[in-house]
Amino acid sequence: MGTNGSTMLEPLRQGLPPLDPSAVSSAASCSLPARYEAVGSARQFTRKTLTQWELEERFDDIALVVSELVTNALRHALPSDTPRDQGPPVRLHLMRWTSRLVCAVRDPSDDSPVARETDDDFSAESGRGLFLVDSFSDSWGWHPLAGALRGKVVWALFQLV
Repeated sequence: MGTNGSTMLEPLRQGLPPLDPSAVSSAASCSLPARYEAVGSARQFTRKTLTQWELEERFDDIALVVSELVTNALRHALPSDTPRDQGPPVRLHLMRWTSRLVCAVRDPSDDSPVARETDDDFSAESGRGLFLVDSFSDSWGWHPLAGALRGKVVWALFQLV
C-alpha cells in the first residue's frame, strides 16, 4: 500500500470517499460526549441504524470499525483542556448508498490519524486500532474540515454485497 518503507496503515487516499453525496439513500448521525462511554453509545446507535436499514448481518465488522474510529477520536483528538460545556466534540455519521456504506467520525483534532512508526506504542493500542480499520473496511481515509469548523473526519467504506 505505501511506498518506500512507509507504514501500511496509511489511508488509501486523503480526501472524501469516492461516492456522490447527492446519491445517499439513507443517512443517520449522532453526537457523542467526550467520555469513553461514548464508544458503547456509538455501537448501540450503529446497531439500531443497521437494523432499520436491514443490514444487521454486517453489524460485527461495521461496529468494530466504528468502535475503533470513535476510540481514536476520544483518545487522540480531545485536548485535556476541552471545555465540557462546549457541546459534544465527536460526531458519528452513517451513510448508505445502494451498494456501499460509509461510517465517518468527526473530531476537533487537526492531527492525521496515520499511525507513525516512530510512536513508542506503535504495536499497542493506537497502531492496532488503525490496523483493524484497514483490515475490516474496504477502504478508509480522512480529510480536514473546511471553513470555520476545526478538526477532521475519518471515514471507512464498506461494500454491501
